[in-house]
Amino acid sequence: MGALRALAANEGAELVRRCRAGDGAAWEEIVHSYSRRIYNLAYRFTSRADTAEDLTQEVFIRVYRSLDQYDAKQGDLQNWLMRLARNLVIDDYRKRQRTPHDNQADDLADHTYHLHTASRSVQQEMERRELGAQVQAGIDKLSPDLRTCVILRDIEELSYQEIVDLLEIPEGTVKSRINRGRIELAKILRRMKVLAVSEA
Repeated sequence: MGALRALAANEGAELVRRCRAGDGAAWEEIVHSYSRRIYNLAYRFTSRADTAEDLTQEVFIRVYRSLDQYDAKQGDLQNWLMRLARNLVIDDYRKRQRTPHDNQADDLADHTYHLHTASRSVQQEMERRELGAQVQAGIDKLSPDLRTCVILRDIEELSYQEIVDLLEIPEGTVKSRINRGRIELAKILRRMKVLAVSEA
């Protein structure tokens, strides 16, 4: 496992070195490798395809401007890049909570960043899209504090300590919000009859 991490760090460091030297292909590889994941993260917080696209672009602009700050000794490229992305997306989310506007959800499944699985039947794909949209609608109904912690833990799969560091709140508060968020989300999905669909 340590060897794999070292390999990933070395590959990331080499990509960054090539980018710093003006290698456009290396930058394209970084964008191609991480754009879907960053877009999906942004969409989870915004529920809008256009806003998620804008945030994805903004993240890559910030990454490009920060390439000189990347240090492979402090972690691999993916961790560094996603940390920048989470900071920017969460900052944007907090600003929008202070100045709320129309959060009408767009159809994530129609976006080019969305992962399509060719092997699924049309019926399965439609059901998966519908379920994904319903779960996102349920997440949207959570309060901002609960929503943030649930997304970071259950979707982004961050550790408790990573969430503590990112949000700068005590670990007990993080765990409490995750627990309350999961319970509240389960109630919301049950009211929406989503659990029955997902268990069928």
